[in-house]
Amino acid sequence: MGKLVKYTWLFVGFGLLILIRWFENDLFYDPYLAFFKNDYLYADSPNVDMLKASAFTVLRYALNTLISLAILFVVFKDKGVVKFSGFIYVVAFVLLMIGYLYFVLNPKQETYYIFFNVRRFLIQPIILILLLPAFYYHKLKN
Repeated sequence: MGKLVKYTWLFVGFGLLILIRWFENDLFYDPYLAFFKNDYLYADSPNVDMLKASAFTVLRYALNTLISLAILFVVFKDKGVVKFSGFIYVVAFVLLMIGYLYFVLNPKQETYYIFFNVRRFLIQPIILILLLPAFYYHKLKN
């Protein structure tokens, strides 16, 4: 893969992640977007259609994951990296969704900050931000 093609695919991948974030209000049902933009530590949890909110959270996580795996493949050109990253994404998804569902079903003001961060890992490509330097460092060491 030539440098121009590689950089084009990286631009497209990161561009898609940016577009998902930019149009999050239009693309996804997430009553917590407005809730966490305000002073959520002193407010009551919004009324939520749990099934719809969960489904859109899963959709957003899946989109971010697929794009992130594509970016990792373009950067490292290694199917092993993609397979291991896929495993990390699946394990993270299971653990984070358990936490997400717990906090949605049991909203308490003292746990809003933890819920905010669990939800952040589900709706933003934070795992990619962690994996890119980790694999780069691993590549440098070998």
